[in-house]
Amino acid sequence: MKVAVIGGGAAGFFAALSTKEHHPQSEVILFEKSKNVLSKVRISGGGRCNVTNGSHSIKELSESYPRGKNFMKNVLKTFNTKDTWNWFEQRGVSLKVEADGRVFPMSNDSNTIIQCLLSNTKEKEISIQINKGVISLQPDNKNGFVVKTKDHSHIFDKVIIATGGSPKVQGFDWIKVLGHKIEKPVPSLFTFNMPDEPVKKLMGVVASNASVSVQGQKIKTEGPILITHWGMSGPAILKASAFGARILHDLDYQFNVNVNWVNQSNQEDVKQNLQSILKEHSKKQLSSYRPYELPDRLWQFLLIKNDLDGSKKWEDLGKKGINRIISSICHDTYQVSGKTTFKEEFVTCGGISLLDINRKTMESSVCPGLYFAGEIIDVDGITGGYNFQAAWSTGYIAGKLQ
Repeated sequence: MKVAVIGGGAAGFFAALSTKEHHPQSEVILFEKSKNVLSKVRISGGGRCNVTNGSHSIKELSESYPRGKNFMKNVLKTFNTKDTWNWFEQRGVSLKVEADGRVFPMSNDSNTIIQCLLSNTKEKEISIQINKGVISLQPDNKNGFVVKTKDHSHIFDKVIIATGGSPKVQGFDWIKVLGHKIEKPVPSLFTFNMPDEPVKKLMGVVASNASVSVQGQKIKTEGPILITHWGMSGPAILKASAFGARILHDLDYQFNVNVNWVNQSNQEDVKQNLQSILKEHSKKQLSSYRPYELPDRLWQFLLIKNDLDGSKKWEDLGKKGINRIISSICHDTYQVSGKTTFKEEFVTCGGISLLDINRKTMESSVCPGLYFAGEIIDVDGITGGYNFQAAWSTGYIAGKLQ
């Protein structure tokens, strides 16, 4: 059996390796259009490669996929985070789980993962063809496929497509002509630009336990917020961008975001907390005692923004002052105007409709013998190793060629 894997990223390599594992006698050729393979693996996690997530709960893991939640539940039953961990460990790559649940190689170097994948493809005699972009794919009269590159035509029995996401829907035209439905791609995992907001002056400040919501929309997330020189980033913002990808795209990235800096939805609890401060630290100035241990620069900024005199003592606040503080830390609002891709980790939602894919095999329901893996499928996860896990899982299943 001759198998083509199109795409030299995480999903493509894992699909190729899985094919050789399940079909040792098969001939596998991997096509990559650029001169470099595994480029996203190299840059992910700041060059450390966030291999997967430390959670082993399929329910919890599947909740981290804004699109494809139920699809991934099925996929993860076949190949999950434990399987990923074991796969790399068995091949000499030691992994570790960090406090936030992200999994990295012990070496803190993405090259460790890359070399593991490359050495295993070499060992299994998988042919890697770089600078060989596929320009068309057509079913062959003999139940196979004709794969055309710029200078050659190849005949294959089976084909696995793992070319990743595309920023434009036209990038899927060569697959659409085979009869597949394409969900329009739009950006996911991006930071919020706030060009007119003074909060940018706090660049580098992190609120470790916050929540955000988009005004007028049912988008609410929680987690750390990082203030940057262009606006806001961090897990809470990135999750909001992922779960609201299509909505925020339709808003042309012009909207207001509400920030609860202490992630406390019950105002009565916040009020009681502030009243206890009044009793225990009544003689201290507002500027010198920070509720909920807010970062100092953030607290000083919020005082000024809400016309609260930092030199005033806590005992002199009064009811109106307490309410103003509650508003400043629980109902802070900022205007968003634009987005920025999160580092170099470009992620899109959209791609091959899940209706056209058998979730147990990754085979196309439109074109038998054709399989999909990775981000080309309309599945995307939040930051934290979920997108790579989807790549490993779908690649492994596709390679079984069931």
